[in-house]
Amino acid sequence: MEFNPIIPETRLRSMREAGHWPDRLIIDWHDEAAARSPDKVALVDHNSTTGVSTTISFRQLNRLSKRIALGLTALGVGRSDVVSMQLPNWWEFVAVHLACVRIGAVTNPLMPIFRARELRFMLDLAETKVAIVPQTFRGFDYPAMYAELRADLPKLGTVLVVKGDGDGSFEKALIDRRWEDELDAEAVFAANRPGPNDVIELCYTSGTTGEPKGAMHTSNTLISTLGSFIRRAGLGPDTVAFMASPLAHQSAFLYGMLVSQILGTKLVLQDVWNPESAARIIQDEGATFTMGATPFLADLAATPAVEKYDVSTLRTFVSAGAPIPRVLVERATQRLGCFVHSGWGMTENGYVTGTGIGDPPEKVFGTDGYPLEGMEVRVVGESGQPLPAGEEGRLQAKGASNFVGYLKRPERFDTDEEGWFETGDLARMDEDGYIRITGRAKDLIIRGGENIPIVEVEELLYRHPAVQDAAIVAMPDPRLGERACAFVTLKPGERLSFEQMIGYLERHRMARQYLPERLEIVEEMPRTPSGKIQKFRLRERAAELQS
Repeated sequence: MEFNPIIPETRLRSMREAGHWPDRLIIDWHDEAAARSPDKVALVDHNSTTGVSTTISFRQLNRLSKRIALGLTALGVGRSDVVSMQLPNWWEFVAVHLACVRIGAVTNPLMPIFRARELRFMLDLAETKVAIVPQTFRGFDYPAMYAELRADLPKLGTVLVVKGDGDGSFEKALIDRRWEDELDAEAVFAANRPGPNDVIELCYTSGTTGEPKGAMHTSNTLISTLGSFIRRAGLGPDTVAFMASPLAHQSAFLYGMLVSQILGTKLVLQDVWNPESAARIIQDEGATFTMGATPFLADLAATPAVEKYDVSTLRTFVSAGAPIPRVLVERATQRLGCFVHSGWGMTENGYVTGTGIGDPPEKVFGTDGYPLEGMEVRVVGESGQPLPAGEEGRLQAKGASNFVGYLKRPERFDTDEEGWFETGDLARMDEDGYIRITGRAKDLIIRGGENIPIVEVEELLYRHPAVQDAAIVAMPDPRLGERACAFVTLKPGERLSFEQMIGYLERHRMARQYLPERLEIVEEMPRTPSGKIQKFRLRERAAELQS
């Protein structure tokens, strides 16, 4: 697989001169932690499918990751081969990623809620060599889905099933067999160790075209701002990270999994979000830090369980991924007794801006923070020139954690010669350099931290026999940030209920998180003189529906 990362020599030189790119791999920190404190707890997962909680030390995680790496090598996985993981927040996810880095393979995290419609495209574009899936999760049969997909994916060599049976069992193929006794581990790892600027992660993000884009990251882009994040969030050697946000999201991938390896501290995973269970886990595991989108913060702050369980160890909650209402930050701060950091970032560049512990209340409750060390942001007007403080414009980002292009779509990189990336968001910046996200230039809905690819849903609705026109817009939601509302005009004599619309989309394998949560039948769409639908008017109507 050819990844062709876009790393201009000027960027390479400037990042190294400024000391922003460490030129190390995450396994370097992990191996040091395992040597320093082998019996320290590295990982605790709470598996809702089996009902079993698993605790793994750094020594065990180190051994498992090396054995899995050698097992993958025996399956033919090598440098730049893609290993797709459609796994919940289970220990296997962490071990497989470390294993992939050891042999230069590319980790491709996939959300467990993706179904055949999304996966057929994603796995094909990535030319996935090995896919790792659960036997079952939340009652869904993953092996059956992948068996159906195989005919359309000739490059997919192996599907391994966690808790599976037979030759396709993850455990049988990678864990039970002592690969370290059969292969020369030192030689294998030396020959396949990736460089710090090789692509090691491929993470899909939904765009306005309706086609997911595979953002490519290297060790340097992923790790470059983690030290700044650790300082900004007040993390340290006593940190216990609790992650209910999916590891297939950059938030948990970077700031749960990788940060815990850098710190050499405990990571606690919850695979199915439940605020009462989360409060109990925080108490039992002594969690000090967590990160998640608006729904996680809203639910935890609202649950009576925070009075039943002692959550006083929780010092830091970083919330990003969707616009965060000021009132929610205030309520959560008071209710949970921790510092709530508001922030902004993307799959393409991670957590870029955030508030700090010493910030005054108006910054904490009213902004999305200022850039981490190694990153810059600016707000520009139509001409591309920076705007004065307080004016709304396009938000651009530049710096160490910016990605290195979209897989097989170099024309979409949207980064100028100076390194400024067009984020697609609208924002204002105050005199102190703090930003506030005000909207999006692109037609995206962010529902609980998940990007909804509007065009994909619209195109499917347009194919419904009763539908004349369709438009999906965001309607504000106090918990999820936004929900999707479908505005539809019907063909003469036709009818369409909300239930019929959902049933139609589900029959066409639309992922659950993409489904609209309201249907409005209208006689005609508001349009420009050229015939384009005026979505801003539909958004205004959707906002009124919620008031």
